[in-house]
Amino acid sequence: MAADRPALAIPQTDPRAGYLAQRTAIDAAIARVLDSGSYILGREVESFEAAFANFLGVAHAVGVASGTDAIEIALRACEIGSGDLVFTVSHTAVATVAAIERAGATPVLVDVEPGTYTMASRELARALETPPSGRPAAVLPVHIYGQPAELSALTDIACAYGLRLIEDCAQSHGALYRGAAVGSFGDLACFSFYPTKNLGALGDGGMVVTNDSALATALHELREYGWRERYVSASRGINSRLDPIQAAILGIKLRSLPAGNARRQAIADRYDAGLRGLPLVLPARRPQASHVFHQYVIRLAARDPLREALRAAGIGSGVHYPVPVHQQPAYSGRLTCGPSGLGVTERAAPQILSLPIFPELSDDAVDRVIASIQGFFDRAPLQC
Repeated sequence: MAADRPALAIPQTDPRAGYLAQRTAIDAAIARVLDSGSYILGREVESFEAAFANFLGVAHAVGVASGTDAIEIALRACEIGSGDLVFTVSHTAVATVAAIERAGATPVLVDVEPGTYTMASRELARALETPPSGRPAAVLPVHIYGQPAELSALTDIACAYGLRLIEDCAQSHGALYRGAAVGSFGDLACFSFYPTKNLGALGDGGMVVTNDSALATALHELREYGWRERYVSASRGINSRLDPIQAAILGIKLRSLPAGNARRQAIADRYDAGLRGLPLVLPARRPQASHVFHQYVIRLAARDPLREALRAAGIGSGVHYPVPVHQQPAYSGRLTCGPSGLGVTERAAPQILSLPIFPELSDDAVDRVIASIQGFFDRAPLQC
């Protein structure tokens, strides 16, 4: 068995650092739950749901077990299932597509914008002009890397075709579009609290938010066996409850989310300044939007050599995501794509690279990453 690689001096992300930064408050929150004797849903979950809804400016928030469950339950709350088409993207975590299929619906994949990697509204419009067999039911854009999708155009298209708009906000906690929080635009919006997220738990967790009271009622039922009264299922639900320990932790971390996002933006600005002029593509920022940089993603043809050079220097990096969903073994050849194909998605996948970014990352560490990338190009000039 090969020996484990040594720990990197600068990891690409570090959820433990986030815990240590608030260790006293988090430990106290965990102890409070343990002492309460209430370990399923209850006051801690309700308190965090209310705080998160207030943070986003929405009426209802319903905690669930994961971001994947959040998408499935959101679709089911809208009675979207067998025979229904859900338009989304292939440049995303596989969870987005997996959740659509778990709900029984059919994903239809449209291409992304070359600069932001979010759903291209013109490609969505083309796909809806000549949809595949089935009933178009929902648009599910992904605010990837912390970058808001083009919500104004996507909302207009969804309204024109009578479709539900369900936002995938798994990577965009606190991002703004035209001054309002992402997650407040759609019929529903889905969040993940995976530990590496901008708002991350110390385990798994998710949330569905909405301004629609009837949908909120359906979400509450669906996350717990379809119960309207205990032990009596009025509908076919599942078991997907946000854990109260995670809710308590998230309640602590929510208070520091704005400061954490501001720090991520400051790191991104530092990368921009230090990497400008090199033969690589820096992240785009959508006008009238606030990018919260869940990931800082550069693009270059020599992605893999640069990644190896960074690792040799003790610097971590990531690829989000190396294989588009439609090209992965479980999905290849059986997913429906928009009429224009997925050329932008396919060209981006082998060229994107996520640099280290998390709120506890120091300026000195950022400067070391910048210097290593500059040195890479000094030693071996390459073109994008």
